[in-house]
Order: sequence, then C-alpha cells, then structure tokens
Amino acid sequence: MNYLQNDKIILRKPEPEDLEFLYNIENNTKYWYLSETKAPFTKWHLKQHIENSKYDIFTNKELRLIIELNNQNIQAGIIDLFEYNPHNSNAGVGIIIEEKFRNEGIASDALDMTIKYSFDFLLLHQLYCNIDKDNFTSIKLFEKSGFKHTGTLKEWKKNKSGYTDVLLYQLINK
Repeated sequence: MNYLQNDKIILRKPEPEDLEFLYNIENNTKYWYLSETKAPFTKWHLKQHIENSKYDIFTNKELRLIIELNNQNIQAGIIDLFEYNPHNSNAGVGIIIEEKFRNEGIASDALDMTIKYSFDFLLLHQLYCNIDKDNFTSIKLFEKSGFKHTGTLKEWKKNKSGYTDVLLYQLINK
C-alpha cells in the first residue's frame, strides 16, 4: 500500500525545485494568520531548511510534505505534521492549498492520506488541529475526515478587531 499517493495527488518531501513555491506560500501574508507567522522568510532560510532537514518526524518533530498533482509536477499545497510528541504519540496537522486548486477534493485527499499514514505507518495515537472559529472551510474539511471539536480556546488569537476563539479538533486512532 502506498500511503502517500493516490490517483490524484502525491505527498512528498520538499525538493530544491520547490524553493520558489515554498517562498511564495511562506511569504503570502494572507496565510500568516494560519501559522502565526509574523515576518517573511528568506529564500536562503528556506533553502537551508530543505537541504539540512532530514524530513524525519522522529528527528525534527515535524514533517512537511508537498501536495503535488499526480504525474504533473505541479505543487498544489502543503500538509504538515508538527509538534510531534513521541511520549504521547500525537502530532498537530495543518494544511494549505493554493487558491487555484481549492474545491477539487485535493485537501480532503491529502488529509485522509496523512491520517492513514500517521495512524497505520507512524503508529500515532492522535492527531489534532487548531482552527479559527470563523474558518468554516477548515472546520468542514477536518470534520469530514472524522475530527471532533473537543474544546475552545477563548480569545486565543489577536487580530485587528480584537481577539478570536480557536477551536481544538482531535482525531483519535481507535
């Protein structure tokens, strides 16, 4: 079984050829609220990350995968496992899809593949994500994949108009 590929997409580690794509995603200020990024990345920093990272969740405590359209060499997005905790056997998951590839089922496929990989191959017990309460697209995506709303972090994120609640979603491997 190939956990990281289906007939539509491939999940793969970043390559040097992905530098421009990563640079554009990481420096797109429209996405910064998702990751709480506060400053741009340099190409040098991203290049070093690609070259020096082993892309081993056990070493780095994270795993970033490029979502590529199958047999097309076109990057559609990124999915991350982050804050891997080996003692508790859990990790956070986050995903971003380029706007031109949204509403094609790519995010759903990538998330479901990552869940299967996390539970069946990495043998994680649990995945979690934090979603802004007004991010209805992400809420729908994660709920469709079986994540359950288990808590609310009140006034957790600061924005222009004050503070917003963040919803905690969990998926437990049973």
